Amino acid sequence: MINERELAAAIRELEEILGSRLSTHKSIREHHSRDESWHEAKLPDAVVLAQSTTDVCGALAICNKYRIPVTPFGTGTGVEGGVVAQAGGITIDVSGLNDILEVHAEDMDCRIQAGVTREQLNEHLRDTGLFFSVDPGANASLGGMAATRASGTNSVRYGTMRENVLSLVVVLADGSLVTTGGRSRKSAAGYDLTRLFIGSEGTLGIIVELTLKLQGRPEAVSAARVYFDDVDGAVDTAIASIQSGIPVARVELLDAMQMRAINEYSKTDYPEKVALFLEFHGSEASVAEQANRFGEICSDYGGSDFEWTSFEEERREMWDARHSAAYATMAIRPNAKVYATDVCVPISSLAACIRETREDVETNSELTTFCLGHIGDGNFHYVFLIDEDSSEEKRQVTEISERLVSRAIRMGGTCTGEHGIGIGKVKYLNEELGDNAVALMKSVKCAIDPAGILNPGKVLNCVGSEK
Repeated sequence: MINERELAAAIRELEEILGSRLSTHKSIREHHSRDESWHEAKLPDAVVLAQSTTDVCGALAICNKYRIPVTPFGTGTGVEGGVVAQAGGITIDVSGLNDILEVHAEDMDCRIQAGVTREQLNEHLRDTGLFFSVDPGANASLGGMAATRASGTNSVRYGTMRENVLSLVVVLADGSLVTTGGRSRKSAAGYDLTRLFIGSEGTLGIIVELTLKLQGRPEAVSAARVYFDDVDGAVDTAIASIQSGIPVARVELLDAMQMRAINEYSKTDYPEKVALFLEFHGSEASVAEQANRFGEICSDYGGSDFEWTSFEEERREMWDARHSAAYATMAIRPNAKVYATDVCVPISSLAACIRETREDVETNSELTTFCLGHIGDGNFHYVFLIDEDSSEEKRQVTEISERLVSRAIRMGGTCTGEHGIGIGKVKYLNEELGDNAVALMKSVKCAIDPAGILNPGKVLNCVGSEK
């Protein structure tokens, strides 16, 4: 519980150093009370609209002094409740830290502030021959993407945020700054602090700067679509392609219901069957060869209507449709809430995991569902549309989701491939990692944030030294 007198004192001190960059207006607090998830919104008591690293340092020092909970906020595009102010207190919005500080084209890296978004960075890089590869779909902030260890459509070839962050600048709970590394591509100096903060979801510190790896834009890009009568054929095709050494850059699965939603939302006319959307990068000759080899594999697993293109307009239309999938599902049942699952398994277990989940869904619910995923790395999502006021629909979804997580863990996978733990998946950490690993995480949390002010209620059932 927040001590009201200490909260009032903290807000007064924050007003002194921040002025209008501290807001207690209800509309601002409401905007920062939730993300895109189904989790219940919670109003922070005030919002820091940070414009500099100094703002973040000063705000955290004051909040730590009075033991006021702090919730970091970027663009609010997360789907696991990571920015919900569970304990009230102060939300620190870092979206105003949006400067691209340095681009080293010759070294293929850049240094940016945490509020820079994925699309902003790639627009800035457009004339350099470089791009940043991690693409979660949403135009998320890069700081938020690092905090949640995000991945997305390109990760099968280029890796996730874990592989594409060289170093971070992080503000700790007491307001002090830590730089976790330099610009070199490898280092054996001390503990790997960069990876400690990647995926920590704001529970260990607030990321204010990132140094990122960049990729060279390929000489040629081709995209392909192919359709199947069932999910098994699509998954087996993707697995066989990867195992045969085809360097697929993107391979996305969309079931028939998802394709129907995309057609209605994007005004496209794709076949409403299970689909694979793919992309190949390389030279003109190599992308043509990759697409042709993939087409040959498709025919072995029942693929039909295979077509590929190297025309940018056609590729853009296809990926715009894929990126609109979340909004397309919402449009099917406008008053419903989206409940998205997120598991990842070894690719050899992927077909079985999806098949068992589909059977579970069909047997135990009558809900509208969609299946899609970045299946090149074993990550898929079952998405449900539910009535928030229906306890029966909530029960069905919760029970199916719990069985899905247990199924994925049993197959050697994880409860979250890319969305993060947030609020809803805290209870699965012990099942996945074991009591000793979780205890070690708690000891790290308590050492770095002894007052337990950083994003309480997320990732761990631990409130600093008061656990």
